[in-house]
Amino acid sequence: MKMIKLKVSAMQWLGFTTLILITLVLFASLNIAFTWVFYLVVIGQGSLIFTVFKVLKDDYITGKTFEDFYEDKPIANA
Repeated sequence: MKMIKLKVSAMQWLGFTTLILITLVLFASLNIAFTWVFYLVVIGQGSLIFTVFKVLKDDYITGKTFEDFYEDKPIANA
C-alpha cells in the first residue's frame, strides 16, 4: 500500500487557527467548562505561532512591488 503525504498550505493553517479561535470565543461566551476553554487557548496559541511561522516561511513569489500600489485603485486615480 502506497502512503500519500498530505501537504497543508499556510492558508489552510490560517483557516484552521481561525476556526479554533472562533470556537474558543463561543465556548467562553457560553460558559462551557473551564477545561475545554483552557485547552482551546493552549491549542489556539500553538496553532497561531505555527501559522505565523508557516506564512513567513511559505514559498510564495510575486512580481509585485510597492510601486504597483493596489491593483483595485491605481495611484493615478487616487
